[in-house]
Amino acid sequence: MTLQFIGFAEPTTHYSIPLYQSKIPAGFPSPAQDYVEQTLDLNELCIKRPAATYFVRVEGDSMIEAGIHPDDILVVDRSVTPQHGDIVIAQVNGEFTVKELALVPEVQLIPRNKAYPPITFTDDTELALFGVVTNVVRQMTRSKRA
Repeated sequence: MTLQFIGFAEPTTHYSIPLYQSKIPAGFPSPAQDYVEQTLDLNELCIKRPAATYFVRVEGDSMIEAGIHPDDILVVDRSVTPQHGDIVIAQVNGEFTVKELALVPEVQLIPRNKAYPPITFTDDTELALFGVVTNVVRQMTRSKRA
């Protein structure tokens, strides 16, 4: 899986989009109420620390079981301290990847696709962490025109 750097977060325009109070069931359809609870700005939802946030586009399928698919855009915060179980952007021997960080019983980078083995480390392996994935942006329409 490779990553394409898109850029740093610079939220200069704020759009207040209605956030409805009613939740939409993913199972049996239910009529939704038309009551707007508040407005929501995606900058506020997805970007907590703009100066430490950047975006990357995903290539490859090693994280599909974590809900990260090819062409998804990852929102990455460099100021978050990586913890066991976080999805991180890592550089292993000069190559960038996105994986789940395991700290116990040993440090590993875990792909979330059973077709790929975990990345384990030896004394001569170079590992650098470049941030924690905080959000995933995915185009849901079949065409890219929307």
